[in-house]
Amino acid sequence: MAKFTYHMQNILDIKCKLETQAKSAFAQANMRLRREEDRLQTLKSRKMIYEIKAKTLMKDRLNVPEIKRNRQAIDTMERAILMQVKVLASAQKEVDEARNRLKEIMIDRKTHEKLKEKEFEEFLFELGQEENKQVDELVSYQFHAKPNES
Repeated sequence: MAKFTYHMQNILDIKCKLETQAKSAFAQANMRLRREEDRLQTLKSRKMIYEIKAKTLMKDRLNVPEIKRNRQAIDTMERAILMQVKVLASAQKEVDEARNRLKEIMIDRKTHEKLKEKEFEEFLFELGQEENKQVDELVSYQFHAKPNES
């Protein structure tokens, strides 16, 4: 029996490797996004702590230098939060780009797999045709090889 070999198997193998790399890049981008989200949440929590402290400072005996330091800390947290939001947006953009690259590579790989399947089906059809031809030749040979019974 003939053996099936896909003539573009090396290309399919490369497509699979590219897909693995794209999956890895997507996972790394996703991890970075999660880290940046955690940082943003930490900054928001710190700001909230400073705001609670500001309320406490206003209720107690007024300590103007402490109130000023607290207000500066809140302002610093607000700036840090704004910067972190930009970093987070950048990380989200990277995730989206990595997802799109992965999607394109997966489509390309699946296309090559479909081509391989079609080529295999063609191979099986041709193999079946060849077997039918051999059976027909065998039957024809046996028919003509029998002595005529008249």
